[in-house]
Amino acid sequence: MVQTAVTTLGFDADDTLWQNEQFFRYTEGRFLDLLADFGDRATLSSRLFAVEKRNVPVYGFGIKGFVLSMMETALEVSDGRLDQSVIASILTMGREMLGHPVELLPDVRETLERLADRYPLVLITKGDLFDQERKLAASGLADLFTSVEIVSEKSASTYARVFAARGDGADKGLMVGNSLRSDILPALEAGAYAVHVPHDLTWTYEHIDEPIVHPRLFIEQYIRNVLEIIDKINENTDGLRL
Repeated sequence: MVQTAVTTLGFDADDTLWQNEQFFRYTEGRFLDLLADFGDRATLSSRLFAVEKRNVPVYGFGIKGFVLSMMETALEVSDGRLDQSVIASILTMGREMLGHPVELLPDVRETLERLADRYPLVLITKGDLFDQERKLAASGLADLFTSVEIVSEKSASTYARVFAARGDGADKGLMVGNSLRSDILPALEAGAYAVHVPHDLTWTYEHIDEPIVHPRLFIEQYIRNVLEIIDKINENTDGLRL
């Protein structure tokens, strides 16, 4: 059966267009230093991740949820015996994260400019609304997107809805992102094409255990090669891996 060509492009933001996870890793390191009296780094890091994972359905994704999870973890491991200065330090680290500069990843601007001349681009990102809007504005990329979708979670229904509203449907959409769990699997499930551009740092929550094999999935080390992949898909729309 002949597959339709790509007409609309979706892009993840954090660690696809700009650096993000490195700020979480740096802050976590400072947090572990603060709590050194209450356990070794590996154990404390594991406790923090367990709290983060537990809190995702409550706080969602982003810096504010991370700060609340750090505070909750600190109270748990110390049995509530924390000095107020530790809580103050955690809050300060959170404010610093919310004000960090936006650092674009290599070739992002040039790639989006080339693609925007040919396709409607949709930013599809999850996380805190204010922070994501801040980073998009600071990135200087906002004018390249025809629309922006900041969602609480990325699921197959999310991609189906976005590509239907902003394009010609998921079967003609292509999602580019660094997270297999959030950017790639649900986009494929919705019927879209997907280009996985791995990042050196990816939050453990976004990992998946099983490899993905799918005729609409492409793995590319450099975002600058996305246009070449799209051209090949549009030239050879038989649904086979190129």
